[in-house]
Amino acid sequence: MPYLVLVRHGQSAWNELGQWTGLTDVELTEKGRAEARSAAKTLEGITFGAAHTSNLKRAQDTLGEILDELDQTELEAKKAPALNERDYGDLTGKNKWQVREEHGEEKFMEWRRSWDYPVPGGETLKDVHARVMPYYEEHILADLKAGKNVIVAAHGNSLRALVKHLEQVVEEEIPNLEIGTGEVYLYEVDEAGKIIAKQIKVAGGKA
Repeated sequence: MPYLVLVRHGQSAWNELGQWTGLTDVELTEKGRAEARSAAKTLEGITFGAAHTSNLKRAQDTLGEILDELDQTELEAKKAPALNERDYGDLTGKNKWQVREEHGEEKFMEWRRSWDYPVPGGETLKDVHARVMPYYEEHILADLKAGKNVIVAAHGNSLRALVKHLEQVVEEEIPNLEIGTGEVYLYEVDEAGKIIAKQIKVAGGKA
């Protein structure tokens, strides 16, 4: 049975500063690269037949570090804007903890973790789900059905959208779903792409 691996990028420069990053194309920190290499060590023994990532370099560089560590650099990744991070609109670049202090915990958590609470000028997680799922169905699921082990290196929210689908997470539980930087979700799937086993391997931290 093939494996599906979801890995959130390692710590970025704006993760380190506590800033909402969204579509801003920032670099990994050295800690973020180390998190990616640590993630790779949890995947030793798996040979990947397909790789998918976003158009943002923090995800691409995370994938590159992983494939380099696994000595699978010949694998060419598909890069897709559908897997980009959520657009945080007017919150982009703002410090999360200052926003929490200014607007209160409830509003902060609605903006940060809810399913469809609107962010001024940005996307909800529901919006992200709407762009991630067609890509998953057409490309990632097709690779799995072809029997390939697949790795997806992306972002906290594009991966939360995928996990919602894969694990049938109800909307009310979405605020409790967090994926840390460098964290790995390892799924074993059947020939139809249905999850039959899951492991979570933690290499990084919340952000």
